[in-house]
Amino acid sequence: MRNQHTNPASRLRRLARPAGLALSALMVAALAGCANYAGIHSDKQIAGAGDYAATQSIPTAQGRWPSPDWAGQFGDAQLKALLAEALQGSPSLDKARARVAAAAAVSESANASTLPQVGFGYSWNRQRFSANAMTPPPYGGSWQTENKAVLGASYELDLWGKNREALRASVSALRASEAESEQVRLTLGTAVVRAYNELARLYALLDIARDEVAQRAAVLRLTDGRVRMGLETEVEKRTAEANLATSEVAVSALEGSILRTRYQLGALLGQGPDRGLAIARPSLGAGDEVRLPDNLPADLVSRRPDIVAARWRVDATLHDIKVAKAEFYPDINLSAAIGLDAFGFGRFLRAASGTVAAGPAIHLPIFDGGALRAQLKGRYAEFDFAVASYNETLVNALADVATQLADIRATDAQIANAVRSDEAARRALALALAQYKAGLTTQLTVLNAQTNALASAQAVANLRMARRDRQIALAAALGGGYADTPDGAAQVALAR
Repeated sequence: MRNQHTNPASRLRRLARPAGLALSALMVAALAGCANYAGIHSDKQIAGAGDYAATQSIPTAQGRWPSPDWAGQFGDAQLKALLAEALQGSPSLDKARARVAAAAAVSESANASTLPQVGFGYSWNRQRFSANAMTPPPYGGSWQTENKAVLGASYELDLWGKNREALRASVSALRASEAESEQVRLTLGTAVVRAYNELARLYALLDIARDEVAQRAAVLRLTDGRVRMGLETEVEKRTAEANLATSEVAVSALEGSILRTRYQLGALLGQGPDRGLAIARPSLGAGDEVRLPDNLPADLVSRRPDIVAARWRVDATLHDIKVAKAEFYPDINLSAAIGLDAFGFGRFLRAASGTVAAGPAIHLPIFDGGALRAQLKGRYAEFDFAVASYNETLVNALADVATQLADIRATDAQIANAVRSDEAARRALALALAQYKAGLTTQLTVLNAQTNALASAQAVANLRMARRDRQIALAAALGGGYADTPDGAAQVALAR
């Protein structure tokens, strides 16, 4: 006699054979009836660095790309420590790290969708069955305890690559988030160095203003002596007092600006305003010679984190388009379950309590009112936007490098002229003071000489600090030492 308690695995194999035949028939019918995405495409392409004319504006000079510690060229140990502190404790970087972690979690979730899913469940249920319903005696009208344990597995065949493309899209989005995090680091580091340079500029102007106070105090003493000798009137004395007071006001204003800049640096460091008060006076050097590296436009696309991030965003949208296209085809899922189901504990572990289920599940989009076509159009719109954003970022990056370089060259020429003007103004002031002491000229001549000397000294200080600021901005425009790995370069192609 045939064994009536067939092994559950044998049942599963018997169920799988007709299920496979049914699956094949359903796939043929599904492909014949699936929705259509004909006519939906994009003709947008990302631009290459060579597509934009820049050889005249960005001449190469066999220079080097900035290193990650590019701020060290200014020779200020305190600045190096401040940068490390800012990159360690800034809330802005904490936000960027959180975004990267979120993107990594999405990528892990997308990877899980490509793998089989296995689960186990157990349930215990105490129930009184109706004597007048479907449950026959002896169970009808009695209390029974049902024990059920099921081990189930499911797997989406992913014949059209939807899950694989979703995984690739999530990986590209993760790479974009990582590059954007590097852009935040670069932006923060640049802001710290520029604020530090502004602090140095204010201290240089403060020195000039204090020298001016000392000079005008000396003129006031000379004028006071000349008044007592009857060589000057009270008008000249009051004028000298007013000029001294004006210079003292300038000193106070600069001291206030220095305090505000210290508070700004404290915030950039991710600390309170008191942290800025502990910063010593900067001692910045001139920095390295400015020479652009060769093949700059072509290499810039992998040296600036904002360009790299934009490129990865384009790549992610390409995979999203393929996901949207796969939605037009049927989803095919295979599932199987094996377990035990019985009333009471006594029969629960017997072979007769075994239960087996297996089969395919297919979802076929036939008519959805145009929802899938609208979704694909939206993905292509996102792709067009990502391409335009990339091209815009590249154009702005090239303009940024050219602008900073032009400003540096122009400032160098201005500094040379300003230094000559300052030297002449200093000699004129020294001569005017000597003549005033000897009674050979008027106070007005001295005041004019002082005004010219003050303006020329301020001009030299401002130009030198502006030149260094442009040098800092150029290092940032060249990527600040960032470099995308060769194996991580996004291979972006035209989506059709």
